[in-house]
Amino acid sequence: MRRLRNTFFAGLAAVLPVAITLYLLYWLSTTSEAVLGSFMKLILPDHWYRPGLGLVTGFVVVMLAGVLVNAYAVRWFIRQGEELLARVPLVKTIYGAVKDFTRFLPANKARRDLQRVVMWKLHTGYVVGFVTSEQLPEVLITASNDAELVAVYFPLSYQIGGHTLFIPRRELVETSLHVEEALRLVLTGGMTAAPSEAIPERFKR
Repeated sequence: MRRLRNTFFAGLAAVLPVAITLYLLYWLSTTSEAVLGSFMKLILPDHWYRPGLGLVTGFVVVMLAGVLVNAYAVRWFIRQGEELLARVPLVKTIYGAVKDFTRFLPANKARRDLQRVVMWKLHTGYVVGFVTSEQLPEVLITASNDAELVAVYFPLSYQIGGHTLFIPRRELVETSLHVEEALRLVLTGGMTAAPSEAIPERFKR
């Protein structure tokens, strides 16, 4: 009985990630088609509409948002909207979770968000973090009297959010982990093993 149960859960662990990913893609495409397709039917003549036009419209809207988000006026409106959402108890929790997830999407070739994976010593252990900026405001450098400060983001395992600490570069341990690998490692509480070649030699058993 135990062997049967273990076999079942092994199969579930193999199938579930693929099934959930495919379902999310299906849900996203059908939802955008249903919502935007209905809108397109209202503004277009019947003989112009074709199945899939709502999905295409959603893609165009997302691309347009990506172009406009760099405009100062658009960024200002986004900040105002975020401050408004942060005042609503339940909404701010959901928005914070989605916002943290989108931090790990590659914004552009400059990779202005997560740049590389590092480890930082905390008491007798080490935590995995992501360098987000090496050019901090001068006021932080002056207040800390340390010209080597960098911003490092530490996400929380199984939780929403994380912490951003400003740490001297000399205290960080460089790794060759990719951002996606390190993210899985941290968010799963260490259950996803990191490639051994990406871990510094002194941390290997």
